[in-house]
Amino acid sequence: MIWAGHAARMGERRGECRVLVGKPEGKRPRGRPRRRWEDNIKMDLKEVGCGGMNWIEVAEDRERWRVLVNAVMNLRVPQNAGNFLTS
Repeated sequence: MIWAGHAARMGERRGECRVLVGKPEGKRPRGRPRRRWEDNIKMDLKEVGCGGMNWIEVAEDRERWRVLVNAVMNLRVPQNAGNFLTS
């Protein structure tokens, strides 16, 4: 998610942002649609209760984006992850 904020601040004309939010071209195989990076970001934001907001606008404000990234990362990392050094 840190990289997604960086890419969103680059602007839509840069290749990184187009890859991040772009739709795959060509014919897709049968079954469910492939998940894009943007879909993963939206799912992460929904998990922390911020699912309805436009994440690209939030990424423009570094402080707000940093708070959201920290909230998402706190969900991913177990609370006792660093305790292996003290045991």
